[in-house]
Amino acid sequence: MSGATWVGAFLDSLAAERDAAANTRLAYGRDLNDFSGWLAHRGVQLSDVSRGDVDAYLLSCEAQGLSKATRARRLSAIRQLFRFAHEEGFREDNPTLRLSGPGKERKLPGTLEVPEIEALIAAARSGAGDRMRNTCLLELLYATGMRVSELVSLPVAAARGDPRVILVRGKGGKERLVPLSPPAREALAEWLGERDAAEEGKSKGAQPSRFLFPSRGVAGHLTRQGFFALLKDLAAQAGIPLDRVTPHRLRHAFATHLLANGADLRSIQAMLGHADLATTEIYTHVLDERLRELVLTKHPLAERNEAE
Repeated sequence: MSGATWVGAFLDSLAAERDAAANTRLAYGRDLNDFSGWLAHRGVQLSDVSRGDVDAYLLSCEAQGLSKATRARRLSAIRQLFRFAHEEGFREDNPTLRLSGPGKERKLPGTLEVPEIEALIAAARSGAGDRMRNTCLLELLYATGMRVSELVSLPVAAARGDPRVILVRGKGGKERLVPLSPPAREALAEWLGERDAAEEGKSKGAQPSRFLFPSRGVAGHLTRQGFFALLKDLAAQAGIPLDRVTPHRLRHAFATHLLANGADLRSIQAMLGHADLATTEIYTHVLDERLRELVLTKHPLAERNEAE
């Protein structure tokens, strides 16, 4: 069996057995294709890979200047491939057992301050174009901490009836309930009115969209790329540096601001849809870092030391 067949069978198993998202499978595919290409250049087949080959590949990745996080991700993909190959009987052994990886760098997530969030929402409310839709998008994202893929693909049925909570379908098909703030509910009601009027105005025979944020594109709804571009436009209007504003930073802002105002980690974990509490705990480090920065830059003694 060829290496490409191995990788293809492994990616198919991710879809069938783990219900892995398309983007997850694409990421695994890119990493494994890079590894397979490296092996092919050296005349090595996946069926003959040794532990030393994997070590040498990781060293070559380090020599290319790839970060620890990227190298750790690639090793994870390789490990899962060989575990799958061993379980399926493609190989009698697993060369990645007891192989130590580079470890992941614990990088603190970037976030946005409350005034920056308010400026983005104000830009959405006052801007040209789809003001109600854009305002609803931002209010929902900041109120719920949804992933952008979850936000843009929300079914309109989830928003009917002035809901106090909204049902979100996350990674692996897992569902969770997330409460809505009053501003988010207000923005949602306004957008629903405009959206439904536009749907009614469609030509006869046209199928009504099942999405809250419909689009004429192939997906049938606003895409992640479309929302990313929208955020950049709003950041420019709000006078915020473009590199500070991403969909994921709004998600981080949701969690960080909740924690700063006394919310407990378990509740934040449930609302974010994190499988592991350790993933949520990184936001405590974000707060610690911000407190340290405040002490170093705002404390009277810090100012006196700078003057000296």
